[in-house]
Amino acid sequence: MNSYRTHTCGALSLSHAAETVTLSGWVHRVRDHGGLLFVDLRDNYGLTQLVFDPDFAEAFAAAERLRAEYVIRVTGKVVARDKEAVNPNLSTGEIEVQVTAVEVLSVAQDLPLPVFGEPDYPEDIRLSYRFLDLRRETLHKNILLRSQIIASIRRRMTEAGFNEFQTPILTASSPEGARDFLVPSRVHPGKFYALPQAPQQFKQLIMVAGFDRYFQIAPCFRDEDARADRSPGEFYQLDVEMSFVDQDDVFSAIEPILHGLFTEFAGDKKVSDYPFVRIPYAESMRKYGNDKPDLRNPIEMSGVTEHFAGSGFKVFANMIANDPKVEVWAIPAPGGGNRAFCDRMNGWAQGEGQPGLGYIFWRGENGVVEGAGPLAKNIGPERTEAIRTQLGLKEGDAAFFVAGVPAKFTSFAGLARTRVGTELGLVEEGVFKFAWVVDFPMYEWNEDEKRIDFSHNPFSMPNFDHDAFLALDNNDAETILGMTAFQYDIVCNGIELSSGAIRNHKPEIMYKAFEIAGYDKSVVETKFGGMLNAFKCGAPPHGGLAPGVDRMVMLLAGVENLREVTMFPMTQQAQDLLMQAPAEATPQQLKELHIRVVPPLERKKGA
Repeated sequence: MNSYRTHTCGALSLSHAAETVTLSGWVHRVRDHGGLLFVDLRDNYGLTQLVFDPDFAEAFAAAERLRAEYVIRVTGKVVARDKEAVNPNLSTGEIEVQVTAVEVLSVAQDLPLPVFGEPDYPEDIRLSYRFLDLRRETLHKNILLRSQIIASIRRRMTEAGFNEFQTPILTASSPEGARDFLVPSRVHPGKFYALPQAPQQFKQLIMVAGFDRYFQIAPCFRDEDARADRSPGEFYQLDVEMSFVDQDDVFSAIEPILHGLFTEFAGDKKVSDYPFVRIPYAESMRKYGNDKPDLRNPIEMSGVTEHFAGSGFKVFANMIANDPKVEVWAIPAPGGGNRAFCDRMNGWAQGEGQPGLGYIFWRGENGVVEGAGPLAKNIGPERTEAIRTQLGLKEGDAAFFVAGVPAKFTSFAGLARTRVGTELGLVEEGVFKFAWVVDFPMYEWNEDEKRIDFSHNPFSMPNFDHDAFLALDNNDAETILGMTAFQYDIVCNGIELSSGAIRNHKPEIMYKAFEIAGYDKSVVETKFGGMLNAFKCGAPPHGGLAPGVDRMVMLLAGVENLREVTMFPMTQQAQDLLMQAPAEATPQQLKELHIRVVPPLERKKGA
């Protein structure tokens, strides 16, 4: 029998009444109730209330010396609490332990960070004393939830016929869009390994090697700035690849896994049924203003350019007349039909650096719904009614308008859509809504360099007849810029969980794809020779994706920052305050690695 405990602090119930038990854990808090001392004892599994009675003088005297976060072992009898003292919020809330003996296993000094109550503390304090921060109930539960989610992912992937393989951590530098972390080689002076940004090339090589369904809870390393939904330095993803599949096959394999996972941990929240909605990239940008739409917000934007062309609202009318690329988009606002809200949104737009946000709101007079506001007066009742009809709006509703070249205002329009939906309480609560965003453009026009460039992943298979693709040249720019690829994202509640693609596994198509983007054949062979050589030895059609584990846990835990679901996160400046990393290397270490550190040049004032 374990000498430190017969039970955990979350295990005892009325069924254990009258038993003598031993518990060990941390002193969560001490309460003096005039003659009796109450101590909440905490371990990984829960809380148990301890009672110290003066009748047990030695134990009582020891309890008087206890302080928060002391580690103790107690022995005592389980008794039922009085009815009025039952705590329904605790699994052990119907009992308490009358302590007869107590031993202090470890003394805690004054704490720089309190555990009980979880008051808000600055990030630098929380991360410097992360071992204390992790004792707090909410964060502790989040980390345990993360472990349970990863265990569920592994089980579900294995049951779906996937095999888990590990890929190298020390590898070659890869041009995947972010900066690599480089690792100097002692054995090969002047040469460097790189930590993998993702196992992309390795997982494709696994398919070429004849393994059919691969997955891995893969660590990825990128030397990039932090964001709320992306940790600096490192993160984990559910890396997946499949052979002999098309896009539909990938979706069919992954949807039940994600749906089952979220259903398991969603609590009372609903999870959208599969097959998940599929939204073409171009449609997503026009309707939602971004490529990761939050479908809990029902607002969909619409083009209303024709209603302003040649109208009395000269600001928009002149823009339309002078540039054929100009469009006017409407952002419906059901329930926002009052001047106060419209003026508030206009002020918000100005705070975002915009000149303003035009609007029309509809009100009823004498049984007739009429548009109101400056725009309505300028374009007249007929155009105003046509806009209302097109948008399906009614009395008490409003619409906001943005105008210009869509590429320049789409992002702002998406922010305005989110703002309207949030302000008016239109965003559906208690639900996880999944969607696939598909048909990403293969190429885009690089205005700075005046050339065609890759839009997203250069290794994706073009969604285009292969023979016709090989026959293209740069005189076919319109066709090329209108081409899509078998690229897709999985999105949940406005969070991009993963990007993925059906891979370009044919060397001749890969050469052509890079040629269109201005890369010579020799450049492709130099940068991606290993992959090309493998493909030349017979590669199956294959594809995959890599949902972010951290982001999935963040959604299921109901938090908005990855720090709340990561055991030992770095600061926004990519520093580990607990372990004091990064740190300077010793002269001996640098000598063994044949490295000399060159301090950065100081910029002269005014330079």
